[in-house]
Amino acid sequence: MTRTVYYTATSLDGFIATVDHSLDWLLSRENDADGPMGYDGFITGIGAVAMGATTYLWVREHDPDWLPDQPTWVFTHRDLTPPPGADLRFTADDPARVHAAMGEAAGDRDVWVVGGGDLAGQFADHGLLDEVVVAIAPVTLGSGAPLLPRRVELEVRECARNGEFVCVRYGVLRSPAGA
Repeated sequence: MTRTVYYTATSLDGFIATVDHSLDWLLSRENDADGPMGYDGFITGIGAVAMGATTYLWVREHDPDWLPDQPTWVFTHRDLTPPPGADLRFTADDPARVHAAMGEAAGDRDVWVVGGGDLAGQFADHGLLDEVVVAIAPVTLGSGAPLLPRRVELEVRECARNGEFVCVRYGVLRSPAGA
C-alpha cells in the first residue's frame, strides 16, 4: 500500500532551513546514508515525489544537473520551466487534487513529501500524510522555515541515532486525541 511520507531533517529548535533558505547547517553534520533511517534505504522505497517550489529552486541552484529519478510534482504558483528530460509536473493545485495521480505513479512504493513544512501540512490537513520521518540535528537556528507549521498529532514508531542525528519515525494519527 502506498504511503505518503514527509522525510526531512530539522534543527533542534524545529527549522528545516534558515530564513534565507540555506541548508549549510545540515550539510556540515555527519550522518550515514546507509545507517538507521538513512537516505539510501529510504529513497529505494519512493515512487513519486511532492516538492515545494522553494526546495525545487534550491536544488536546481545547488545542483544544476539534477533530474529526479521519480515522477515529481512541484507545488508552485510561479512560472517555472523544467530541465530537459525531467519528469516534473508543476502544479498550483491543492495536494488533495493530485494525490491520487501521485499514488498511481508511485505504484507499490511511497510518495515522498520533500521540502516545505507547509506543503507537508497541506497533505496532513486533508488526511493524506501517513508518516513523518525526522532527523534532528544538534544545532539551533533561532528562526527560519518551520518543520511543520500547524498542529499534527503523531505517535512515535521508531527512534535511532545516525551519526550526529537523532532520527524519529512518527505515524500520523487520523483522529487526534480529544477530537
